Amino acid sequence: MDGIVETVPVQLIESPCVNICVMDDASGWCLGCGRTIDEIAGWSSGSAAWRRAVTAALPDRMERLG
Repeated sequence: MDGIVETVPVQLIESPCVNICVMDDASGWCLGCGRTIDEIAGWSSGSAAWRRAVTAALPDRMERLG
């Protein structure tokens, strides 16, 4: 494979941040987007699969936050 460069498409998954960055003490979730502080911090370096998994969990978390 000398001299051959393979291009891999990047899957961009937009951040769910809505600029309401307040953490709920009881759950540890952001009241704006539902992510944990670790999920927020790792968003830019996380894999597309990891970001999809986090994104999938957010509607339930936001419902539970009320």
